[in-house]
Order: sequence, then structure tokens, then C-alpha cells
Amino acid sequence: MGSAWLFGRLFRGRRVPVWQLAFVLATALVLGIEPATHARHGAQWEQVQSDHIPAAEFSRIVTEFSEENGFFRSDNFVSNETSYLHVLDKMRDMGCTGGAYIGVGPEQNFTYIAKIRPRVAFIVDIRRQAVIQHLMYKAIFHLADTRAKFLAYLFSIPLSAGVNLPADAPIDRTLNYFEMASSSPIEFSRNLELIEKTIEDDFAFPLSDRDKVSLRYVYTAFHDENLNIQYRAGNPSWPGNPWGSFPTLREIILQEDLRGRPGNFLASRSDYEFIRDLQEHNRIIPVVGDFAGTKALDRVAEYLKRNGYWVSAFYTSNVEQYLFNNGVFNGFAENVARLPITDKSIFIRAFPNMREPHPAKISGHRLTTLLERISVFLKDYDQGLYQDYWSLVTTHYIAADQ
Repeated sequence: MGSAWLFGRLFRGRRVPVWQLAFVLATALVLGIEPATHARHGAQWEQVQSDHIPAAEFSRIVTEFSEENGFFRSDNFVSNETSYLHVLDKMRDMGCTGGAYIGVGPEQNFTYIAKIRPRVAFIVDIRRQAVIQHLMYKAIFHLADTRAKFLAYLFSIPLSAGVNLPADAPIDRTLNYFEMASSSPIEFSRNLELIEKTIEDDFAFPLSDRDKVSLRYVYTAFHDENLNIQYRAGNPSWPGNPWGSFPTLREIILQEDLRGRPGNFLASRSDYEFIRDLQEHNRIIPVVGDFAGTKALDRVAEYLKRNGYWVSAFYTSNVEQYLFNNGVFNGFAENVARLPITDKSIFIRAFPNMREPHPAKISGHRLTTLLERISVFLKDYDQGLYQDYWSLVTTHYIAADQ
């Protein structure tokens, strides 16, 4: 990317006088701005930050950055992307670490955050229910200092007095315990009340009556379905739409990468403890927002710049598919252009192989996880290369090493 790219970003769609262009160029030369102004090295850019965001500030950010509640056709209680670990080695090779993380959807974000080790993370989802679910997770992390306790709170299954599930217990043994145990209605009511209290008192986040209904709805699903909970697409009574075709939470947790290694955040004590520590410092921040909206991502970008952060990874799942379908992809691209990035910043995408399989499709997986450098995305977008979702995911994509 050179000076033409820079001027394109500054003056897209605007007719400006020659003197203004000359002024910008002269200013850039005086200040020593590099041609690729987005691509500074993170270690030089990132400033020293306080480790802890106060609860009141956390609550303010969630509230003030959020847009109005939007609609999506499914309850994304859990991920359905069995290929989510395939790109971890490639991400590591590309130097994807530190900085700030942006993501969408449910618990899959925790695995990417655990592997990238960012200093702050924003989960931006169009549904307020997703924010309430992440506040539920945050409360459970707060209450549970081990993975076994986390699952005990999540499923409302008390840990028996004699059970031996230490902090470093193998994840399959831990899951076996919860699969065999029964949820407790008494434990459910007690935990729900405690989670509500934790969100409102410890996180300084007031829950409306509607929020409490949403919290109960989400928490009930985990209580009722346990490790068998699945992604839900539309209405289960629709013909040809069986929920059983999606992986269960147990299957998602036990997924392996392409070299047969577990990678879920619950498969590793150190990964769990990193996520919990970030949660305890109020550095995983859920926000209601449309990727193509005018507020949420803009406010996130402003916050990151003001605090000296750069984006290491932006996990979009397959949201861009819906942005194209709704004719608002350009708004998303303009939001991305506002984010502070480096030459190592990447997108993480999940392409659904429903109609036409992706060239990088891996047998046995419904979706294909792909990477792309954000700087390349911006350059390609400026050149008009993304006319539809297919061109987006097949132009300059980076596939997992097989």
C-alpha cells in the first residue's frame, strides 16, 4: 500500500482542492508518516495501560457503545463451527498475538482470545440477548476459579462432595462427570439469583426486566440441555431443519486441530485462567452492535485509538454473508477502515459450505475457517474486488495448513 491508498482512504468520494492535497502530503512528510499508516508495528504503537477497568467504566462502555437491539434468526447459545481450531497454527505463524480482539457470537470467542492473548476484547453482536449471555458468562467466570466449577454453574449441577476434579483435571474426565450428573432445579434458582446479583452489584450493570427474562431464557437452555446444547437455526419444527445436525457443546469442546491436539479454552487450565483473569479485570466487553451500523464499531475504534491499542484479530464468523444479503457491506468496510491495525492484523472467518464448497474445505466439517489480513482487505475493497460474499471469501484468503 502506498500514498495513493492513503489518499483514497482520506478523500474517498470527495472532490478536494489541490492545495488541500498538497497540505496533507507536506504534513505527512514533516511528521514522517509511513505510506502504510495502518501498518505500524504493535510493539511500537501500543501504550502502557492500567490492568483493571473499573466496574462503573465497564458498565458505561457496554451501555454507551451499544446500538438498539437487532434481529438474527437463531439463538446462538453455542458455536456450530467444528473447524474453528484449524487456523490456530497459521495464526501463530502470522504473528497474531496481543493487541485488541474483536469478535461476534458465543463461547468460541474465548478460545480465540485464549490463543491470541490480547489485552482487551470486544464482543460485538446485533442481539442484546448475546450481550446478556456474555454477562452471564462473565458472572460465572467471576464465581468459578476452576473449569469444573465453571461448568457446575453453567449447568446448575452441584459438585458432589467426593468428586475429584482438580484444576488441572483432563477435560474429558470433567465432561464425563457433568454428562452423567443431573441438573438441580434448586441449584438453578439459587445460581440464577446469584448471577443476577453479580451482574448488577459486582459489574455495576443494571438489568432491566426484559434483560432478566432474557437471562433466564439463556440460563434455562443450559440447565435443560447440558452438554447436549446446540446451535439453533430458526424454529425446530421447520421441515428439514433438525437441530441434531449441529454439533453439541461437548463435541465443540472436544474438537481437535488438524494435528489432533485439543484447543478449546476449557481444554486447558492456563487458557481458562487467562480468560478468567481478563474477565476479572473487565477487559472482555460485550456490546450490542451491527457490523454495518453507525455507532458500535465506530466507538470501539475510537476507544482503541485513544488507549493506544491495535487490532490483532477480528472474528466475523459468516456475518459478512448477511451484510451482503442486506446490501450494507459497504458500511461494514468503512467501519473496518476506522480501526487501528498493523500489517499483522487479521480477519477470522467461517464460510458455510452449503451451496458451493469453498476451495479450502476440509472434509467432515460444515464450515471452513479462513484468515485474511485486514490491510489486504482494505486495499482489495478500495479496488472494488468484493462484489459479493463469494468474491470476499475467495480473494486473497489464507487457508489452514493441512
